[in-house]
Amino acid sequence: MTLMTGGEALYRALLPEAVPFVFGVCGGKLSPFMKAVAGGNAIRYVGVRHEAHAGLMAAAIHAGSERIAVAMAEAGPGTVNLAAGVAHAFNNNLAMLAITSNNQRMASYPGRGMFMEMDNHALLQPIVKWSAVIHEPRRIPELVHTAFRQALSGRPGPVHLDVPQDVLNAEIDLDESAFEGRHRATGRPQADLSHVAEAAKLLAGAERPLVIAGGGVVRSGAADALRKLAASLGAAVTATQMGLGAFADDMAGFAGHGGVIGGEAVVRACREADVVLAVGCRFSSWMGDDKGAIIRPPQKLIQIDIDPAMLGRVAELAIGLQGDARAVTEQLAEALTSHRATEPALAWREHMARIRAGYRAKLSSMMAGSDLPMHPAALAQEVGRCLPADALVVHDGGHTSFWSNELTPTSRPGTRFHDPGLSLLGYGLPYAIALQLDNPGKPVVSITGDGSFGFTLAELDTARRYGAPVITVIHNNETWGVIALAQKKGEFSLGTDLAGTDYAAIAKGFGCHGETVTELSEFAPAFKRALASGQPAVLDCRVRFVPHPAMPDFSRMGRYGM
Repeated sequence: MTLMTGGEALYRALLPEAVPFVFGVCGGKLSPFMKAVAGGNAIRYVGVRHEAHAGLMAAAIHAGSERIAVAMAEAGPGTVNLAAGVAHAFNNNLAMLAITSNNQRMASYPGRGMFMEMDNHALLQPIVKWSAVIHEPRRIPELVHTAFRQALSGRPGPVHLDVPQDVLNAEIDLDESAFEGRHRATGRPQADLSHVAEAAKLLAGAERPLVIAGGGVVRSGAADALRKLAASLGAAVTATQMGLGAFADDMAGFAGHGGVIGGEAVVRACREADVVLAVGCRFSSWMGDDKGAIIRPPQKLIQIDIDPAMLGRVAELAIGLQGDARAVTEQLAEALTSHRATEPALAWREHMARIRAGYRAKLSSMMAGSDLPMHPAALAQEVGRCLPADALVVHDGGHTSFWSNELTPTSRPGTRFHDPGLSLLGYGLPYAIALQLDNPGKPVVSITGDGSFGFTLAELDTARRYGAPVITVIHNNETWGVIALAQKKGEFSLGTDLAGTDYAAIAKGFGCHGETVTELSEFAPAFKRALASGQPAVLDCRVRFVPHPAMPDFSRMGRYGM
């Protein structure tokens, strides 16, 4: 038996899970846990400027590496702040552990009117997979094991432990065995073989096959297997925003990605395919219109998902296959070993490729000319040209991400990051910092809008303090552009003007590198200087607002299922 505090026990329980980071704002009630982290040297602590950003950073670690990081928050206001980051993880199926503190047990659950009082369990319960209050310090190892099992079983997601102050301070005797052992299932669940055979037969007979890769493909490491399967079918391919990189954008049959904002070929492929294989895709509104899911009868939909609740949830199924994306994809590939792409499938795939080429030509014609401020498509294309091959890229901002979606090259999974689930503006900088700290040898770029950047720019201070040389590229059109466009149609204007802010100067004030870019020819040398600076950098790029050609589809998406 070893004598330790509850805070030490909490730290010890995290070690077998190889938790890489604890993100948060230091707080008094959390001191026993923080003391253990400080003395242990096994988990890196990163102090942020706002707890919401701690949640975003923890989510980014799982998005980039499949590991679980901790986001911690002090009682009351700290937990309220943390909620936004937890909601991002929940809506995007990303695992993380939120640890919150609370007043001592005698003054909480129910509360007695103390300052910073909050029912943290009730607050976070709707936006986590599982939540518990640790009332007994000896249960800390058990409940930490349970939290990780819940976070990683089936569809991943955030989990929460609320630990009252006196539980963290309590001295307890615990056996070392309490921190050891295996506490969750291993392996990849496969689908029923008879259903796999049925799906393989349907795919083999398709004349216009389409394969959709969702976030589950990236999470399970199914991209290579799915690429090979799609090639054997002669299928057109697309990826959701969470599945970016599952298909390289120069792959044969690539129609684009990002759902209905991905361009004409994506929409046409989804509507014209006769058989659709959707892997790890939950058919959110990004894959829909005002009638609901964009895939619907008489099309035949084969859906693979580890969560049975996702199968047929919004899109009518021909066959639903429950299981791990990689395991079931490999089952399908084995069942189709002798199949070769048919002439009708290859002809339709080429047809989709021509439609996409026409869409790219449309974008090129839009950005032609040298008018100032810069066209956002021209800037997006130039950013894509300048990106190092091993760069990690975060797409932040609403309308800005539309332009970057097609024009930022993508070749590998786990290198491009979106927030399609919650669409939380400003998550780009915290995400980029976490990815940079976890990948110190790679360049990390956040592409954002001026409105979005304003939400989290204080984390430039965090980037500088912890040596994370992320590069932020701002599409600065000095307005909430999409909102201003909608207000103009409604014949009024209110609150959309963001003119007059010098983001390069703000970056310098935080001790970072900052430059203003007004002409396209200035961007490449500015980006090169930002990379060479070795500092967090902000490139404040002045662009004009131009409605993206996918705006009509985006508008229909906003009336999803109506």
